[in-house]
Amino acid sequence: MKIGIIGAGQIGGTLAAQLTARGHQVVIANSRGPESIRELAEAGGFQAVTVAEAARSGEVVIITIPQRAVLDLPKDLFAGVSETVVVVDTGNYYPVRDGQIAAIEDGQIESVWVAEHLGRPVVKAFNNITAQSLREKGRPKAASDRIALSVAGDSPAARATVLGLVDELGFDPVDAGSLADSWRQQPGTPAYIADLDVPRLQAALAAADQTRIAEYRFAANEQVRAFFE
Repeated sequence: MKIGIIGAGQIGGTLAAQLTARGHQVVIANSRGPESIRELAEAGGFQAVTVAEAARSGEVVIITIPQRAVLDLPKDLFAGVSETVVVVDTGNYYPVRDGQIAAIEDGQIESVWVAEHLGRPVVKAFNNITAQSLREKGRPKAASDRIALSVAGDSPAARATVLGLVDELGFDPVDAGSLADSWRQQPGTPAYIADLDVPRLQAALAAADQTRIAEYRFAANEQVRAFFE
């Protein structure tokens, strides 16, 4: 497939390299422009482009930027882009990095907020795995040590596309339901960066308690405070 990636950090760069290695045509963009990531792109075999070009690159667009940076994306980013293009959100909300986002603090699900600001439906995926695990722990189908990744989104077709990419990358895909259910894989929950197999990931998603979202967020925020500060 043709895949655009907006965000060239650890997850974005890893996804670009891994997807390119599996035969996909990948372009990548960041807020500083193509020249700032030209070396990264050349080393990985993909192409550095502008943010607008990445959004118009093909069948899948992956947004992998800090939560607050969604507000800095062009308001017309997806103007004229086919509704069949699958938009993936890999982001996580950390107030210590992103500042307090009132709507999320008041209970709006992180990726629902992202979809609202993009003006497009999104699929939540690749947010609950570290870049190192994404880079190193992909395994062939049926491998005994294959770990699982959950995918949440409202469109069954879009979800299926992303579940397929998860499988290609060497992870067992788990359908985690609608975008409203994506809070179950947010920071601090039992399913977050735990590198679980399918049964344990399914159990972790089920064990998440929606009344504890603020508690999960606080605990995750405290764990990363020193890094972001």
